[in-house]
Amino acid sequence: MKQAASLLFLLREGEILLGMKKRGFGAGRWNGVGGKPEPGESIEQTAVRECQEEIGVTPSSLQHVASLKFILHESSAVSELYVEAYVAREWKGEPTETEEMAPKWFKLRDIPYKDMWADDIFWLPEVLAGKFVTATFYFDQNDQVIKQQIKTK
Repeated sequence: MKQAASLLFLLREGEILLGMKKRGFGAGRWNGVGGKPEPGESIEQTAVRECQEEIGVTPSSLQHVASLKFILHESSAVSELYVEAYVAREWKGEPTETEEMAPKWFKLRDIPYKDMWADDIFWLPEVLAGKFVTATFYFDQNDQVIKQQIKTK
């Protein structure tokens, strides 16, 4: 099955907001906020809604920073995940823990890549350096990257 999804990172001077996923897909990993679109919803609208639901913040002025394709192991419920990633430097509200996520600010030099999805270390530094990333990642049954194709602009 193919699935579209959004991913959003809040940025402020020298820091990135990550959320510890507490349940569901990606539980136990640090990540941005995001999820699947509802019927009739654009991916950018999904990013805003998910941010509101997962950490109680309404982002504005979203910047599209990556188009990512994930080919997951055949035992996964979703075989291909298409993710549009965004960053926001402006928002209303204060990041707050919910049943879904526990947000925490990290210095850009201290991003906990070892506790994130295995692909993040390959593309997120490029985004943080100001590049647009288009990438495809292939995962094995242990959620490890076994092949990748990355282009930056």
